[in-house]
Amino acid sequence: MTTRTPPTTSTLAEQVRLLSGQDNWRTEPIGDVRALVLADGPHGVRRPSAGQLGIGEAVPATCFPTAASLAATWDPDLLEEVGAALGREARARDVDVLLGPGLNLKRHPAGGRNFEYFSEDPLLSGRLAAALVRGVQSQGVGACLKHFAVNNQESNRLIVDVVVDERTLRELYLSGFEIAVRESAPWTVMCAYNRVNGVYCSDSRRLLTDVLREEWGFDGVVMSDWGATNDRANALAAGMDLEMPGSGKAFDDEVVAAVRRGRIDAADVERSVGRLADLVRRLDEGPAEVAVADDPDAHHALARRVAAAGTVLLTNDGLLPLTGGGRLAVVGRFAAEPRYQGAGSSQVTPTRVEAALPALRERLDATTDVTYAAGYDEAGDTSDTLVAEAVAAATAADVVVVFAGLPGAYESEGFDRDHLGLPDGHTRVVEAVLDANPRTVVVLSNGGPVELPWADRPAALVEGYLAGQAGGAAIVDVLVGDAEPGGRLAESFPVTVSDLPADANFPGGPKQVVYRERWYVGYRFHETAGVPARFPFGHGGSYTTFAWNDLTVDGQGQHVRVEIDVTNTGERAGSEVVQVYVRDVEASVPRPDRELRGFTKVHLAPGETARVGIDLGPRAFAFYDADAGDWRVEAGAFEVLVGASATDVRARATIDVDGEPASTSDVGSGSPWVADDDTFAALLGRPVPRPDPVLPLHRNSSVEDLLHTPLGRRVQPLLAGTATRQMLGSLHQPDAATRRMFETMVRTSPLRAMVLFGRGRPSFRSLDRVLQVLNLRGARDGRR
Repeated sequence: MTTRTPPTTSTLAEQVRLLSGQDNWRTEPIGDVRALVLADGPHGVRRPSAGQLGIGEAVPATCFPTAASLAATWDPDLLEEVGAALGREARARDVDVLLGPGLNLKRHPAGGRNFEYFSEDPLLSGRLAAALVRGVQSQGVGACLKHFAVNNQESNRLIVDVVVDERTLRELYLSGFEIAVRESAPWTVMCAYNRVNGVYCSDSRRLLTDVLREEWGFDGVVMSDWGATNDRANALAAGMDLEMPGSGKAFDDEVVAAVRRGRIDAADVERSVGRLADLVRRLDEGPAEVAVADDPDAHHALARRVAAAGTVLLTNDGLLPLTGGGRLAVVGRFAAEPRYQGAGSSQVTPTRVEAALPALRERLDATTDVTYAAGYDEAGDTSDTLVAEAVAAATAADVVVVFAGLPGAYESEGFDRDHLGLPDGHTRVVEAVLDANPRTVVVLSNGGPVELPWADRPAALVEGYLAGQAGGAAIVDVLVGDAEPGGRLAESFPVTVSDLPADANFPGGPKQVVYRERWYVGYRFHETAGVPARFPFGHGGSYTTFAWNDLTVDGQGQHVRVEIDVTNTGERAGSEVVQVYVRDVEASVPRPDRELRGFTKVHLAPGETARVGIDLGPRAFAFYDADAGDWRVEAGAFEVLVGASATDVRARATIDVDGEPASTSDVGSGSPWVADDDTFAALLGRPVPRPDPVLPLHRNSSVEDLLHTPLGRRVQPLLAGTATRQMLGSLHQPDAATRRMFETMVRTSPLRAMVLFGRGRPSFRSLDRVLQVLNLRGARDGRR
């Protein structure tokens, strides 16, 4: 899209005013160009009132499965269908831009927001995100890729500096965004809160202009995450167009002064105003033929179908699908009161919610006696009485289905998980039921991997993820065989979190996290280091069987086509995901043992065969050469591995690929898995930086940092309490996850956020004066 001339405004100040929101969810109108309405929307449209910032009731909308569940479908076509439904619902609610999808990489399975992201692999993440964007924008609604970039944890996310080497940055943390930008042309991108190698994302010209716009060709609007703007003058020069939410124009005077003093160019302001105007025009000139009204019943049915497609059969000794008849015990509060979405800004007010227990009772015929025991309470705790009730029900049953997982307070935006275990109450109930009746199916509801030391004991183990408002009915569809378990894991489940090299530096310190594990994340680590995952990336069972035959790998130069026959050899219809991994046999630099380079999902009737073809281009064989600043393919032998997971290889072939001579770049050793200072410094091209000191205090000091000065210790509790109450807004009785989220966010927020979320009260000038006093008093006290 070519940027048009911005609407004429009379003063620089008026132009600057246009580049921050008029409130929490609307932009300013630009001359005769209307204001835009923005809304959260990774898995459902969350449109609160204009004045409400906190997580509260919003206009009801379909709560689709979360990204973790969507990713497990491995089905871009299905995600494009979901995106179109989201677009229709957004239009029906007068929303112009839907703030999603999120596609930050799952560096560590304890990331608090992992339920909102797709995968540990950038190819899978990028292609699924692109599909969702295409679907949303097909309805004339803008999508927003987020959070750009390297926002892989919630701990201290508003201030933490992510120290990452260029090769790892390119191969893992930017690749998914690159794929999505190139394949779907999103209309907006949201920059992240954190710093990357010392620079706030909102201030990073390298990320926002050099890479995103000039290298990848992005031509839309870059907005801040809510409250992520560090310095709006720097941000405008860097390529960030829009500050959100409205901050009462707190930055305006500083931006005007920066232009007048020559610190930034007036053209930076005009360019961003033009981009916003173009976005409005793009929206208003969108496809006229799309339907404005959404269909709640049809969208609920779609959500149910998608949830089943994302359900992963981890193990099954043949007990599933259930045949009905006899006595069935259902254990676990989640069966009656499902956990179907994550906590935080993505939280949707659903149009309805279907639980598994009533759906099971409705589905199974009258010959099946269904009993229920809660097992644990809302917090995940149990008691001797609750365990005894569960054991009694299990003992009297022919088959047991236990629903377990993570309560909302265990994972949310705003904080990371403390561990990968289930609540003690859930574990106690599961183990007691397994002792009582080995014919037990365990169904998990959780937003990310969990440690499962008892995983080999159930007759069947099902990963249901956070599957949206229809998830309860969908899991019943899978349990009884009305739908197949179509999911495959988009993330590895480790045996124990301490196995992972990222765990040594997660979440890091309050000011800095160093990615010393480099590119050894997820299956790239497990397969290279020979440390098996509990359940590997790409894994998932079926109710039918498949045969793979006749692999061919043909092509020239760096362009290859992989083809293989897949046959459904069972008696039921089913789907298989064909995954293509590539290994550089003769690499001169450390590389993962294998990397996903292509995939496709195929649906087959009993006895049906499909010839599956996947094309590989130069990037399938490349690594990023930081010294050259470009991707490099080394000439030589590459192995193509075709399989049903990262470990389940069904066929392989070795080919010769044209390319450049072996690299002479010093990219560091491949061992140990956690790089030492010398190895990491060689990758960085500089010594590993020290974390920022706490004192003296400044605008980006956290609220918690105030505790390091005597006067600050008196001010901090009052400030934190007031800010938490403001953020909670109309939520008089917030749930545990929401309260913990806001309390943690306030404690770890930079002091400038108090100005931004206070809509300019206090002003930055007042904040600077207070900081001067705090630092002066602290220095005096230190000399005493």
